[in-house]
Amino acid sequence: ICDIQEKFRGPIHEYEKIILTTKKLIKASEIMSIPVYATTQNRARLGETCAELSIHNAVEHVDKSAFSMWIPEISRHFEGGKAEIILVGIESHICVMQTTLDALKAGHKVYVVADGVSSCNPQEVPVALARLRAEGATVTTSESLLYEIMGDAAIPEFKQIAKLVKETSADTKAVLVALLSKM
Repeated sequence: ICDIQEKFRGPIHEYEKIILTTKKLIKASEIMSIPVYATTQNRARLGETCAELSIHNAVEHVDKSAFSMWIPEISRHFEGGKAEIILVGIESHICVMQTTLDALKAGHKVYVVADGVSSCNPQEVPVALARLRAEGATVTTSESLLYEIMGDAAIPEFKQIAKLVKETSADTKAVLVALLSKM
């Protein structure tokens, strides 16, 4: 979770929609035991991660001055192997972009959740997603990603994830319409 902070609530295009997608993915991560990592950008000036996200179970929740989340406190968790990393946050063309490029350079597979990223300038988002796709990231949607992670309806978590997807379907549709209509 990249820099979804209180101070950005006003300037970020469709900020509340990013919150909805991120909350859904946090719930899914709890169901499927997927570790969560979060950062803030200059917390003293820009504030805490927004309270609605409730990321008390995050493996790491660190402040940074670098634009990329790929700082030692986070990257150390991904040493010694190939990981699959899912990114949501802001801004798509700055911190999300640089984090993705750094994780790709380190040899990891990166999924950028299109309905979970935004910027102050909404026109930046499709440009950033196109570049990230060209650089080798997988740009996907939250619902598609959840089903890809599960892979099979026979897994024990399927019913819980399917219920979560159903409960959030109206929000997901609204988020996709609001954020991806610019693409």
